[in-house]
Formats: sequence, C-alpha cells, structure tokens
Amino acid sequence: MADLSRAHVEAFLEMMSAERGAAANTLASYERDLDDLCDFLSGRKTSLDAAERGDLSAYLSDLAKRGFQPTSQARRLSSMRQFYKFLYAEGLRGDDPTAILDSPKKARPLPKFLSVEQVGRLLRLAEEEAALEGPGRLLRLRTLALIELLYATGMRVSELVALPARVLTQEGRFLVVRGKGNKERLVPLSKAAVAALARYGDLMAEERGDREASPFLFPAASKEGFLPRQVFARELKDLAVRAGLPAASVSPHVLRHAFASHLLQNGADLRVVQELLGHSDISTTQIYTHVLDERLQELVQTHHPLAKKAKNLD
Repeated sequence: MADLSRAHVEAFLEMMSAERGAAANTLASYERDLDDLCDFLSGRKTSLDAAERGDLSAYLSDLAKRGFQPTSQARRLSSMRQFYKFLYAEGLRGDDPTAILDSPKKARPLPKFLSVEQVGRLLRLAEEEAALEGPGRLLRLRTLALIELLYATGMRVSELVALPARVLTQEGRFLVVRGKGNKERLVPLSKAAVAALARYGDLMAEERGDREASPFLFPAASKEGFLPRQVFARELKDLAVRAGLPAASVSPHVLRHAFASHLLQNGADLRVVQELLGHSDISTTQIYTHVLDERLQELVQTHHPLAKKAKNLD
C-alpha cells in the first residue's frame, strides 16, 4: 500500500476509534477490507486515493467471482463508503466514488421443496389413517381432505382453511378461491381431492345430525369460526413425522411450493402456474423455475438443431 494511502487509512481508523468509538474487532475488519481493496486496485494500476466508481464497482464484481456472499459484499461496500466519506469530509478528495454504487442484491432463497415421492408418502399415510374406524375418524378425514385440496390446488393455507361449506354441494371439478385483494380465481380439483371431500362431508353431516351447520367447510371453535391455520400446520407436521419425514421440512406452504414445482417439472406453462397460485406478478412465480433447469437442458440438447448437429459430428 502506498505511503499516502496507508496514512489515510490510519487516519480513518483513528477517527473511527476516537469519534465513533469503534471496537478493536470493527477496526480490524475495516483495515482488512481496505487492504484487500488496495491489493485489487494495485492490479488496476491505481490506488485507494485515486480509485473511481468504475474501479470500486469492478472490485465488487471480483468479490462475487471469488464466491463472496451478497451479505459479505455488502459489508465490504459499507467499509468503502465509510472510508470515502471520511476522505471527502476531510477534504482529501473532492468527491465520494461510492455515492452511487448499488448495494449487492441478496439472493432470494429458494423455497423448501418436497419430491413427488415424499408428497406421495404423506398422502398414502393420510389415506391409511383416514380409513381407520373408531374415535377421531372425522379429524383424520379432515386432514386427508386438507392435504388433498392443498396439493391439488396450491391454495394458500389461509384460503384453504376458510373455504365455505357450499364447496360440498357444488358440482364439477373446479373450485372458486377467494384470495388476496378479494380476487377470485378458478382452480381444478383432482379426483382424489373430490373423493376425500365427499367422504369428509358425509361423515361430518352424519355426526352433526340436527345441529345447525357451519358456513365453513372446516368449522372450529375459534374466533373466526374455522380451523386455525396453525392447527392444520401442527397436524401436518405430526403426520410428516409418522411418515418418516423431518417435521421442519413440511408445512402447508411447502405443499403449495410442491404443487407449483411438480406442475412445472411436468411441463406446465409458467403463466398457468401463476394464475393457479394467484400471483399478481409473474416474477413471484419465477422463484420456482429452479426446478426447470434439468428439464430445459434436456429439451435443448434433444431438440435444438445445433445440438443435434454437434451430436452427429461426434
């Protein structure tokens, strides 16, 4: 590091200690960050004092290439900003090259994902338990109906538990769901979901007898009058454990993810999945495109004319 740059870094660290009360570990981190930046800039034939916005932007790109996570990149950018603000405030530079640098975007986490086989295990166990006679059978049938509906439609859990009781009397294999913003959308039902609903509805009517019917499909003694989503989530996790799946990996929202991911895996159009999920913006749905990578690669390798030509040359 050039003598002038070193002097400026030391003055910066002294200011952070004396005026900001920065701890020793914080000061050491600032120094390491600026030393690393200085090494990078020397490769571009420039220095800390003379670096321009393009140099600093290139440094952030280099961090990404070296495998630094967005959070680590953001910390390095914070160190740079503090340093160059200090130089500007002290009149050691006439500008702040970090003023219009964009912060690294944090990668959006991929949704937790259940395989088709794992969902199948859940459904098979729910079906086996629902077939058992005896006390608690209505609750077991309710669990089966909830899971079949959720996996068949990809509904939000809040939409699912608040479904109206008239669902039991409707004809056809489509369901009208009222979602966010009071918007309605049409979702198809699987044969298994229709059958599970019918069995649940029949036993509920039988056990209710002459009592007044609830307006909700999944009634409960709650403030809202329907099954709390937390109760369903707990029941689903308990079922997952019994099915040999880790409870932490299973939730109503994960089943919604499975619905979308499995549709895309089997060739569904992204716009169709967007409509079924009730997403107003397709960018929200695009989080599921990670499941398309292998299928799309295979599609290109199989059908693209240049790929075919290359194969023939082999």
